[in-house]
Amino acid sequence: MSAVSLQLHVPEPSGRPGHATDFSYLHLSRPGEVRRPPIETSPLEAADIAYALVRVLDDAGRAVGPWDPHVEPALLVRGLRAMLKTRAFDARMLLAQRQKRITFYMQCLGEEAIACAHALVLEPGDMCFPTYRQQGLLLARDDIPMVELICQLMSNERDPMKGRQLPVMYSYKRAGFFSISGNLATQFVQAVGWAMASAIKGDTRIASAWIGDGATAESDFHTALTFAHVYRAPVILNVVNNQWAISTFQAIAGGEATTFAARGVGAGIASLRVDGNDFLAVIAASRWAAERARRRGR
Repeated sequence: MSAVSLQLHVPEPSGRPGHATDFSYLHLSRPGEVRRPPIETSPLEAADIAYALVRVLDDAGRAVGPWDPHVEPALLVRGLRAMLKTRAFDARMLLAQRQKRITFYMQCLGEEAIACAHALVLEPGDMCFPTYRQQGLLLARDDIPMVELICQLMSNERDPMKGRQLPVMYSYKRAGFFSISGNLATQFVQAVGWAMASAIKGDTRIASAWIGDGATAESDFHTALTFAHVYRAPVILNVVNNQWAISTFQAIAGGEATTFAARGVGAGIASLRVDGNDFLAVIAASRWAAERARRRGR
């Protein structure tokens, strides 16, 4: 019997920046195809949705399926305005960075719906633990002047952070926007701890945290899931997969043979995989998750 040499598998992207990409590896459900489980469903009963993709808008722009949130026109206008405002802000600030007027800037291009839609669902007093790609959480609000964000980027005398933070690392206590950390994944465990404290005090507020696909390879990510499951913390844990981290393809973090949402199922957390470019899908999923989090905190 001849021995077969072992081979180490190193994931390779289907395309690199600047080249055409083959997205055939992505599993995309049809709009309206994915079922909407009850709020109190168990992680196991909702496991199939961690591998499917919640979508509401079809190719004709119509809202279809059980996840249709039936949003009133005024909220749709508000959401569209927030997303356009975020994209315009991104474009102007990136240009300023390229002109060396500011030292650092991170866009959320293509991810505007994720933060803007979520911001319209959260209630006053809820706490967000974002990364540097969720500026839409602030730009969707009317009480956060855009000039303050620009001054923070420039670290000038009107910078609310007084030059103590790197650009794009905002902090707004009054807006429930926790200080952004330059270290990856720290906000996940912080959000779970904050949510646990809210439950201990018998409060009504929940936490919501964001992380990128690459940062799910950090140990803080897995620790956060464990504590959220064991103590049933009233928290929403969002993983934003834009296919690439700052420098590596999403498969390097384990997104090749499964989905990032499936990791929540393995940790005992009901998980949804949602189309982040679908504003209505994000609204619906955020409402589902927020209601579930508030019930878990009771």
